[in-house]
Amino acid sequence: MGILEEAAGAFAGVEGVKKLDPNAGILTEAAAGIAGAFGAEKLGDLIKDKMDGSEQPAEDQQNS
Repeated sequence: MGILEEAAGAFAGVEGVKKLDPNAGILTEAAAGIAGAFGAEKLGDLIKDKMDGSEQPAEDQQNS
């Protein structure tokens, strides 16, 4: 995954927190940025797997 996608995810996370809590602190914004970057990465991986047709069951489903 490229840096552009990670940056977009981080930006979306921070902006989302700012919309929900305009008085959010720097730590809250940092956590949202990190979560947004990881979320964008996971979403990109999911889309890539769907496009490749190599969909694997989630670990949670395997353990059930």
